[in-house]
Amino acid sequence: MVELIKGSEFIDERGALRFFNDFDMGEVVRFYEIAPVDTKIIRAWQGHRHEKKWFHCLNGSFIINLVKVDDFDNPSDQLVPEKITLKSDNPSVLAVPKGYATGIKAVEEGSRLQVFSNFGLEASKKDDYRFPLNMWDALWQ
Repeated sequence: MVELIKGSEFIDERGALRFFNDFDMGEVVRFYEIAPVDTKIIRAWQGHRHEKKWFHCLNGSFIINLVKVDDFDNPSDQLVPEKITLKSDNPSVLAVPKGYATGIKAVEEGSRLQVFSNFGLEASKKDDYRFPLNMWDALWQ
């Protein structure tokens, strides 16, 4: 089940502290950051049959479309993506279970997205499925 884990923020004269006390990182084995060159780039679709991912917007905002893939070898083109917007000023972590394909697009210039995975790089490559951008009718605005 896709889950949005709410974070929070504490601000005082020293600055801001964002925290995600409900985000259990016990499964995480690596993380990386995506910083799109502009807001026109759409990174879609990348799926994982077994890998789980978590997305956190560090700066700006992102549209993330998700599709529960029915058949990784021959997916239906009738699947309907779910659109979620992550914003850095509304701290949250999007947990995407195995079996999904995702597509991402920055909404603001300078946006940065942190991605956590429960798979190492080599295992992730063996579980990597790419589908054409026009495979599913997603909303990118």
